[in-house]
Amino acid sequence: MTAGARALLEEQAHRFASLDALLPGAPSPPDGDVITAALDNGRRVAGMLLHTTHDEDAISSLWSAREVSELHPLLGDTGHQGMDALLRGWRHLLDRGESLGEDSACVVTWPSRDTEVTRALLDHGLMPLSVLAVRTTAPSQPGPSPITVRRAGLRDLEAVVRLALDELSYSAHVGPTSARPNAAELKRTMFRRRLERDEPVWLAERDGVPVGMVDCVVSDVDADSILPQGRWGYINTASTAPSARDTGVGQQLMAHAHAELHRLGVRGSYLYYNLPNPLSSVFWAKQDYRPLWTIWEVRPADALR
Repeated sequence: MTAGARALLEEQAHRFASLDALLPGAPSPPDGDVITAALDNGRRVAGMLLHTTHDEDAISSLWSAREVSELHPLLGDTGHQGMDALLRGWRHLLDRGESLGEDSACVVTWPSRDTEVTRALLDHGLMPLSVLAVRTTAPSQPGPSPITVRRAGLRDLEAVVRLALDELSYSAHVGPTSARPNAAELKRTMFRRRLERDEPVWLAERDGVPVGMVDCVVSDVDADSILPQGRWGYINTASTAPSARDTGVGQQLMAHAHAELHRLGVRGSYLYYNLPNPLSSVFWAKQDYRPLWTIWEVRPADALR
């Protein structure tokens, strides 16, 4: 990293800290193609462009376009002006290159509380489709309920897959999720491996019938991450059967999951949800999750303004 890029990163870390105490400074951008832009006052900003192809047999293809161009900005303290200049430079690069096709996206992940930069992202056609939300409160005790929650096993594979596909089908209408033709196969392979390794997957039942599921990952986050350092629980998939929505299943399920994650020593939990989703955007706020990072996206990539 050049001296100029390091200076921008340090300024950006200071700016992030002033926006949100939970932001872990400014993570170093990954290796990629360097993009720079000049501001009217002579200052320069920079960024890294990372191109990723998600193959049809990759589980990531279910929540992403196949071809993704992702910008990791280094704006320092320039805010709206810096982001606007960098996005204009990105648009010029797209004009000079080959089209990424219809199944493509331009993506920027940026602190949710940086409202000054929001205007630049919107003006260039990017939409806030997803957020990374965090929860750091102590687990609450679930009240009386006809719902029972238990650890899922390999015998529950088909029920878990069916519930995961219910969530995928709904999310495909309200966010970047894609219900690919091979979605069932990809989900079945993933959950079979998780259940064989006895990883945290919980099943909610009513009268012995599966009506909800949640699967989690516990991991240790290092210093150069988009989360504060420490042990975190990741909520990967949380789903309630369509016939059981608005009946308290999700609340009971998450109360159990949060208690179990707390027992495993996490400092908090995090997840991604779609902002246009009228169910999850309300539900997760009630579960004490709040946005930390917003994922801005435009599809196809050529639609960037």
